[in-house]
Amino acid sequence: MAIVELKVPSPGESITEVVIARWVKQTGDVVEKDEVLAEIDSDKATLTLNAEESGKIELLAAEGDTVKVGQVVLKIDTSFKPEAKAKVEAPKAEAKAEAKKETAVTSSAVEKQTTNYATGTPSIAAAKIMSENNITSKQLNGTGKDGRITKQDVLAALSNGLPTAAEVISNSWKGGREKDRAKMTSLRKTVAKRLVAVKNETAMLTTFNEVDMSAIYAIRAKYKDKFKEVYGSNVGFMSFFTKAVTEALYHYPAVNGMIDGEELVYNKYCDIGIAVSAPKGLMVPVLRNAELMSIADIEKGIKDLAIKARDGKLTIADMEGGTFTITNGGVFGSMMSTPIINPPQSAILGMHNVVDRPMAVNGQVVIRPMMYIALSYDHRIIDGRESVGFLVKVKEMLENPSRMLFGGKVPEEVLLGL
Repeated sequence: MAIVELKVPSPGESITEVVIARWVKQTGDVVEKDEVLAEIDSDKATLTLNAEESGKIELLAAEGDTVKVGQVVLKIDTSFKPEAKAKVEAPKAEAKAEAKKETAVTSSAVEKQTTNYATGTPSIAAAKIMSENNITSKQLNGTGKDGRITKQDVLAALSNGLPTAAEVISNSWKGGREKDRAKMTSLRKTVAKRLVAVKNETAMLTTFNEVDMSAIYAIRAKYKDKFKEVYGSNVGFMSFFTKAVTEALYHYPAVNGMIDGEELVYNKYCDIGIAVSAPKGLMVPVLRNAELMSIADIEKGIKDLAIKARDGKLTIADMEGGTFTITNGGVFGSMMSTPIINPPQSAILGMHNVVDRPMAVNGQVVIRPMMYIALSYDHRIIDGRESVGFLVKVKEMLENPSRMLFGGKVPEEVLLGL
């Protein structure tokens, strides 16, 4: 009998312990090599624990236990082998066709019955009683021809008791006094500590501006089909904002910098953190060297990171570093907010929802799709002139996207050497 001991891998530097968040398999299960056995929470991410060999497993730690990196948490008895999966013979074409026919007939009948129930036409007598008692046809099951609601249907429903108005409009609250308690995950505890530290250790300020999104809307409307045909994905707001940010950071390097002890560090590259919502909480994976990417490259990069976040497959390497962060509260309906800096970075840009608002343009009041944007920054390294200038530069490039191709300038300025 060969026993393989499975140890907790190191999620990253400086991490010495993790929490067993969830066992996917239990003691006695026979698993295959590389099969996911557990999810482990570290201070920075949720990772999976996979079987190194096939065999029967024995768990040596419980869910919720804090374990050391390198600790043995599971044993695999490799003398047990997973049962071969039985091959399922494909049904014959005739059987498939017959089943499809039966399903179609059944579906048609159900659909007809449902339609009659939902939209049954009441008789004149039934309609009068329904009107007097504030009853709708959706509350009744018509027994007349073709699902017609009869007077007897209404009287029967009234005698059996219909839902009260309070029951119909009630929400999910049940009026109890119970409480639920849940242990904070390692990730949530770390995020909480970091956010409090930012508020206490930085001189954080926020400056605001607004962007007319008409030009971006026009580009997306004109080229969305061609873009999807060429690149296989839609073009979103975040890719335009990321491109505008990288150009603006070139003009205002302090916004792309950070404080390291008693030194100011100015990064000559743009590793942009994109805040995404994941099942375990907010994650900030990083697009490396975003300043060298095209809109299509950025779109693909963001999509790949979002999928990894959704599936819980982000690694520490995906989230390490970052020189500047963008967060989009607009997808949840936020109109304005003051985002919190993601340390050790010195600034973060907040996007919000787009709302049609009346604006004064050339002396005329016109309706434009407007978005408020916010820049939170560390005043210890970034002055007001730089923060406001950076945000204005982002606004200019979004309202005139051709500026993104010419270092923040319009083509005429480049032509004239200005």
